Amino acid sequence: MCGIAGEYCYNGGKPDRQLLAAMSDRLFHRGPDGEGLHVNGSAGLVHRRLAIIDLSPEGLQPMANEDNSLWLVFNGEIYNFIELRKELVDKGHTFHSKSDTEVILHAYEEWGHDCLNRFNGMWAFALWDDNKQELFCARDRFGIKPFYYTIVDGSFLFASEIKALLVHPGVKKMPDDDMLCTYLAWGVHDHCSLTMFKGIYQIEPAHALVVTAEGIQSPFRYWDVKVNPEIRGSEDDLKVAACLDAHLLEAIRIHLRSDVAVGTCLSGGIDSSTLTVLINSLIKNEAPESVGLRQKTFSVVFSDKKFDESRYIDEVIAATGVDADKTEPNPGQLREDIDRLVYIQDEPFGSLSIYAQYCVMRLAKKKVTVVLDGQGADELLAGYLGYQGSYIQGLIRTFHWWTALVEIIGSIRRHRDFFVGAKRQMHIRRMRRNLLTCYPKTIDRYQGTLDEVLHRELRATNLPALLHYEDRNSMAFSLESRVPFLDVHLVEYIASLPLSQKIRGGETKVVLRSAIRGMVPESVRCRGDKMGFVTPEECWMKNELRPFMLEIFSSQSFRSRQYWDAAAVMQDYQAFLDGASVYSPEIWRIACAELWLRKFVDTPAA
Repeated sequence: MCGIAGEYCYNGGKPDRQLLAAMSDRLFHRGPDGEGLHVNGSAGLVHRRLAIIDLSPEGLQPMANEDNSLWLVFNGEIYNFIELRKELVDKGHTFHSKSDTEVILHAYEEWGHDCLNRFNGMWAFALWDDNKQELFCARDRFGIKPFYYTIVDGSFLFASEIKALLVHPGVKKMPDDDMLCTYLAWGVHDHCSLTMFKGIYQIEPAHALVVTAEGIQSPFRYWDVKVNPEIRGSEDDLKVAACLDAHLLEAIRIHLRSDVAVGTCLSGGIDSSTLTVLINSLIKNEAPESVGLRQKTFSVVFSDKKFDESRYIDEVIAATGVDADKTEPNPGQLREDIDRLVYIQDEPFGSLSIYAQYCVMRLAKKKVTVVLDGQGADELLAGYLGYQGSYIQGLIRTFHWWTALVEIIGSIRRHRDFFVGAKRQMHIRRMRRNLLTCYPKTIDRYQGTLDEVLHRELRATNLPALLHYEDRNSMAFSLESRVPFLDVHLVEYIASLPLSQKIRGGETKVVLRSAIRGMVPESVRCRGDKMGFVTPEECWMKNELRPFMLEIFSSQSFRSRQYWDAAAVMQDYQAFLDGASVYSPEIWRIACAELWLRKFVDTPAA
């Protein structure tokens, strides 16, 4: 994993080497192991290296093919590079390194743009084809790796992070009002090609684009997945579970390919616990060198039992004997870290759970260079409890009356408190929209049938934002984060399963729970709640962070913004402090937006 950036002067000019070097400097945290810069005619490419595969100088980038007609900068990992390399060698290609980067070059030579459908991994890359005089840019299927771009004075500029684009004096630091308001109202971002910076865009997941002398050609989608809308399937549950287990084990196996140490993020939930247990089985049976003889795990814990998952974490530790490290984020430390956290994320974020993940990545960097994480499993397997309402509504709309009744009873029996709380929060959020002075289009994550919702969550309304957070938090500490649940073969298999393998009788992740029976401790396997890396946000906002929030909401800059009614926000927050109103995430979103505006819009040097 690395940082990439570049400039293509499609108007016939020459790339600015000083600009490219400055962009590279902004990405230092993504690749402290080396840097490279290459200018070829109208194209300039830069690379910051975090050495993971092939640590030798042969893996340096920008990398060229044999005749220097192709030049590549690449961020990510192609997990099936060993298999692809063998296939390409059989076709007559010659390799000079052991890196997955070189596999991309030869795959492009062999298959052109269709090479993207051969890759299993995470990537964002830009490939300069000197013969065609065009820049081919692509992003992985789920947007695990970032790719931002803008156009300035006839130049196409791109980078792994927005902050590198802001180095160019012609890139204006102006908010995109529609995107910022959508975030403030709905907590949604990274759901389209727009960013919160006006004029700065991102290549969407599973998309690619080509830049020629005529400018950007229309971005195109090269992959999609269909979520099976069937309620029930014909295959036996045990057979389906065994097949899932095999797919998941293979996904983990290739995600462990590394020439540096690999660890695991362990939250105590089903997904991360499953990864931890299966990695342990691979250690016993195959002894992957990247993990060592004893797996290393990294967890967040809290003194407040309402938010603490130590019980479940400790059960997994006891069952596996892993080398476990834990950290407890605290609001005092957050005050010290918040400026860098806002800077690292590039755009405002939805809750302080992002800070818990930031702390985990900081902890992990002390021992490893790569971590595996359970991101993506909830969107694939309908793990969020809010999906149950979509499922029931879909059943009713398609006249599956009896199944709908069973699901209603099961959901009430298992998750009554959640639905009561969710209804209450919906009412509170409707009331708090009056705090805003902008009114974006409504975005309802849960509108539609379950298959429609899961498809949208994978592509737009939820997963891309979570992957955004994960990439920035890990790369803040020069750490590579990998997500085995988003292995393309595993995703396509899970998507093909009927909906009853995901939700049944109010139980979530049905097929995964079945697959890990007897492997993961029962208390974890049968968990009905959903937490993840959360923080005591409400408690912090009422107590330790109170002076900080009051300073934000009473500041002149806050009062001058066009996006909210500052007096109403202060009144609402004061009511929360006095116990006359309950907490909801809108309060943090507004505060975070103000911090972001100060950092990136108000400050000329950001």
